[in-house]
Amino acid sequence: MCTLAILYRPSASWPVILGANRDEMIDRRWQPPARHWPDRPGIIAGLDEQAGGSWLGMNDDGVVAAILNRQGSLGAADGKRSRGGLVLAALDNPSADAAADAILAIDARDYRPFNLVVADRHSVIWLRNEAERGSGRIEPAAVPEGVSLLTERELNDTNSPRIARYLDRFRTAAAPDPGTGDWAAWQALLANREPSPDQGPTATMSITTDFGFGTTSSSLIALPAASDGAREPVWLFAPGRPDRTGYAPVKALARAAA
Repeated sequence: MCTLAILYRPSASWPVILGANRDEMIDRRWQPPARHWPDRPGIIAGLDEQAGGSWLGMNDDGVVAAILNRQGSLGAADGKRSRGGLVLAALDNPSADAAADAILAIDARDYRPFNLVVADRHSVIWLRNEAERGSGRIEPAAVPEGVSLLTERELNDTNSPRIARYLDRFRTAAAPDPGTGDWAAWQALLANREPSPDQGPTATMSITTDFGFGTTSSSLIALPAASDGAREPVWLFAPGRPDRTGYAPVKALARAAA
């Protein structure tokens, strides 16, 4: 049950800001975001060593893609393709709109349920697949302005204990200021481990469990306005639970990187 926090302000200097905690089985091997795919040199993303795809990435056109499992669909299933490949497929495109069109053209029945978000400096789109339980169609929706949270259910769905606990906290927190490097309020929220005895260990933001599942990394991403050509996207990455692991810039964002 990963978490994606989205701040969308179309007229702001930084119109799209994302915070993402990845929750996964601790023993599933992965590598931090980099240019891992020689046949896709314009993509920077974390690498899932087991299936070869990713959970979160960005391309040189400033498109971001993030995928989350839907409720009750953790792990692989016979006859289904890895959902991590959808991040790469989305990032093969020059805009969020083109990425959404590419995902909508796939056969949803080839994949287990997912929530996929694609974004660029102009728009943020949520793509929802419940193929195992519904029509087999992927359903797109524009993410509204302001702060939204997405986990394993619907966007801003307070039936998710984590969203119920944290949505208002993100909405009232100080917005990040990537220009000055001030991410303090969102860092604190992504690192929060306030216990919830009545809802279990996965209702907090940065999680550990006694069954080998937990938060394995965290990201903070900001996309600059198109009018500010001097600014580059920002991606800060914590290679572990954010309550005990610091964030550092993703060096592979440099366009000259190999």
